Amino acid sequence: MSKFTGELLAYKIIKRPIFTEKANDLLTWNTYVFEVSKDANKFQIRHAIEEIFGVKVTKVNTSNYLGKMRRVRKQVGKTPDWKKAMITVAQGQVIPLFEGM
Repeated sequence: MSKFTGELLAYKIIKRPIFTEKANDLLTWNTYVFEVSKDANKFQIRHAIEEIFGVKVTKVNTSNYLGKMRRVRKQVGKTPDWKKAMITVAQGQVIPLFEGM
């Protein structure tokens, strides 16, 4: 059974956009970068982006990142693991969230 069920399915998959210099450079190739749920696969990510923003997705690339070890005085902890998705949309289409970049 899928972890993503019920209403607002797409909003459970897409967590937030990533605005960095590298992500900004990818905008010239119609590629947008998002942090997504670790449990989501490329098919689910594609449908979530198409549902939220109404664009045609041509390619989805994903990368898993391990959290970093952090220490505050004697206490050792770890930042959470996360997943990044690079979404390429069809030529001529834009995601309005990134339009002012």
